[in-house]
Amino acid sequence: MRVAFAADHGGAELKTELLARLADTGHELIDLGGDGSDPTDDYPDFARRLAYAIRDGEADRGIIVCGSGIGASVAANKVRGVRAAIAHDTYSAHQGVEHDDMNVLCLGGRVIGPELALECARAFLTARFSGQERHARRLAKVLAIEAEER
Repeated sequence: MRVAFAADHGGAELKTELLARLADTGHELIDLGGDGSDPTDDYPDFARRLAYAIRDGEADRGIIVCGSGIGASVAANKVRGVRAAIAHDTYSAHQGVEHDDMNVLCLGGRVIGPELALECARAFLTARFSGQERHARRLAKVLAIEAEER
């Protein structure tokens, strides 16, 4: 799987650690930037970059880190085809994929520690959408809302 990573100045350190620690997973890891050196690196810029990579098929999933995870989630969800959510626990990280076909994991570099962030990332990356009728039905309704708004 191709997994894109991005971070603003508040999430760069955690993004760098995740990239290093997930290198052994067999996934193609794509670093879309954010090294923390510029305090004007704003989350919308990096969320857009990552969301476009998902939308355009350059990545299958993405992990974006900002200070809280909230801003990145809000911004990424503005792009058609992106289903981004904050998950600071492993249940939400895998359940978001299994039930809701979440394709972007948002993390807060100032909220979650590196060990739990790594566990969440691994749970997100190993999860698959269940395709069960109830989940497919709900996802279709979400996609219909998206289609109405665009």
